Amino acid sequence: MAQRAAKEMKIQGPNRSPSTNASVGLRSVAIFEAAKGGIVLLLTGGVLDLIHKNLGDVAERLAEALHVNPEGKLTNVLARLASHSTKGTLCVLALGALVYAVVRSIEAYGLWREREWAQWFAMLSTALYLPPELYWLLRRPGWPRGGVLATNVLTLLFMLTLRVNAARRTSPPH
Repeated sequence: MAQRAAKEMKIQGPNRSPSTNASVGLRSVAIFEAAKGGIVLLLTGGVLDLIHKNLGDVAERLAEALHVNPEGKLTNVLARLASHSTKGTLCVLALGALVYAVVRSIEAYGLWREREWAQWFAMLSTALYLPPELYWLLRRPGWPRGGVLATNVLTLLFMLTLRVNAARRTSPPH
């Protein structure tokens, strides 16, 4: 039994036990980040597909598919976006989305592997989202916005707790 534990310690390395609550939490956040990156990557493919299409027709078909009023606000927004979009803006949008997806994937990898840099990065990137999310929630309250804000607050607190606990473990006793 002791030999097996020693063997697992060598394989996983020191301080890397996948059964701890922190590991489960980190892996959950990693899956969430990877999913966000994957969704954005799929949307990027959709944006790239739009480059060679008539965006006015696409906006009109989207409005029909959503069964919205042809004279309504959403239809007008879609038509305005389509009329102001160019191949260049779509390429820039796709490039930005691709960079976002890559960053989220790297973060997910680091969190899955329990890397300290990924925890710091997750804490920083989550904290940067909080002010606009709070503004949007206060401006237009709703369950989806509240859920997003709550998820990010919990993620930030979890990462902060991990970093504080790690600092306590490594600091010399007074």
